Amino acid sequence: MELHDELLLSDLSRDSDPGWRSFSDRVMGGISREQASLTTIEGRRCLRLQGEVRLENNGGFVQVALGLESRGASLDAGGYSGVQLLVWGNGEEYLAHLRTRDTRLPWQLYRAPFVAQPAWQTVKLPFDAFRPERLAQPLNRGALTRLGVVAYGRRFLADVAVARVTLYR
Repeated sequence: MELHDELLLSDLSRDSDPGWRSFSDRVMGGISREQASLTTIEGRRCLRLQGEVRLENNGGFVQVALGLESRGASLDAGGYSGVQLLVWGNGEEYLAHLRTRDTRLPWQLYRAPFVAQPAWQTVKLPFDAFRPERLAQPLNRGALTRLGVVAYGRRFLADVAVARVTLYR
């Protein structure tokens, strides 16, 4: 859905089935715990990720992820400059992860950091800010398959919410 210079990917104020899923490092033997819930914070309906990030057993993440593929085809974001998130949080640093057709292994991704303040804010993450993790290819904007909001890499209590996601020009 085009909105002026934006492409809407998720709007929790009106999505009855938002298409997000949550998971943690438990998928690979870690012991972090996550809980994701549709809720309302300061009058905005959102998806809230809460959890305890633990580093034992080579762990260290909790995440909510939105699939970007439609009918088996990846999302072509070539005409856009980046990802825009409407987020709320506990003042901690989080990561936005992008996966593409090039990220075939679970540990391959592109990531960009942001701080989620304890008030609703719009965070703009230009595609150039996404750094490859364990792969050599630059980010292919024409082949996006998943977006994640991730608490990662250090022991802490995660509390972050997402109300809206768009691509911006």
